[in-house]
Amino acid sequence: MSDRSRPFVLRAGPRALRHVFDRGLAPGDIERIPAAAGGPKGLALLPLDRLLLQHGWLPEERPVELIGASVGAWRMAALAQDDPLAALDRVQHAYVHEQSYRARPTPAEVSTVCRRIATAARGDGDLRWRPGVTLAIVTSRARGPLHGRESKLAFGRAVLSNAVARSRLAGYLERVVFHAGPGPTVFDGDAFDEFGLVRVGLDSTNAEDALLASGTIPLLASPVRDIAGAPPGLYWDGALVDYHLLLPYQRRRSAERIVFYPHFNDFVTPGWLDKHLPWRRSPRAHPWLDDMLLVAPSPAFLATLPHGKLPERQDFYRYGPDHAGRIRAWETAIAECGRFAAAVLDWMERPDPTLIEPI
Repeated sequence: MSDRSRPFVLRAGPRALRHVFDRGLAPGDIERIPAAAGGPKGLALLPLDRLLLQHGWLPEERPVELIGASVGAWRMAALAQDDPLAALDRVQHAYVHEQSYRARPTPAEVSTVCRRIATAARGDGDLRWRPGVTLAIVTSRARGPLHGRESKLAFGRAVLSNAVARSRLAGYLERVVFHAGPGPTVFDGDAFDEFGLVRVGLDSTNAEDALLASGTIPLLASPVRDIAGAPPGLYWDGALVDYHLLLPYQRRRSAERIVFYPHFNDFVTPGWLDKHLPWRRSPRAHPWLDDMLLVAPSPAFLATLPHGKLPERQDFYRYGPDHAGRIRAWETAIAECGRFAAAVLDWMERPDPTLIEPI
């Protein structure tokens, strides 16, 4: 298969690349799986999530940490449960079929719909996690000028502050991570940047709110207030602080394991507000990416999907009241992404390191 026709792109940090060259890739080598925010784009990765489970790439005897923000949090919460395939099906159905909005929904209406997805990701009854799985759900807690407020002006100032320096956004938002499982986790220890680090146990009393908060886009949806067990305040989308989860993975590493990152982009952007800043959108050779093996759909594959792209949030406007049309397009794209997933799995079973580019 030629480079241009291959359905996936592979990128890796230096240590992950050495791992594949020296050892290949085997079940149990995966120590962490990040799952990015990105709205409907995350649906593209559901077929690969399923194949990793079905083909033994997440064996229960080898601990794995699943880290997610927004749609990534919903995917990882499903993967972490004792019946993950059923949970992934629930998330897909809720995200695709139950998001139908009128032309100008209120933030409260959007939150009501998104709570259905959080409920689907959480499941009914007591939470039951798969053995050996640690789950981390990333949220952003408002502070400073945003504390206790849903102000467009305050968010506008936050956007401008971030444009000056990402560290300045920390005056508006704090990283709060809800976690469950035995660990170890990349979030053990002290804060690693200006956004701080608050760790909160994830349990039956706060899981739905934490999952909802992780995907709550400011001003489009209402904030989640005062989550049980967490510091009081307003909670927003984890992507505001950790969009593509650029985290210090190396500080809690095993000698012979890597970070495996199924992604919808072949780059890692730190925060949601950075995606329109070219100088911050795609940091290359970042030391935190040393252990990472990233796989994403290739341009050639994307060209075969409806409208030549992954599902995206703009589809709500593109299709307008034609909810059935949007649902068909999204389900078609997810089904087609099964080809991407199968090709990735085939590579994982017979890895060719010469296909990997630097991250």
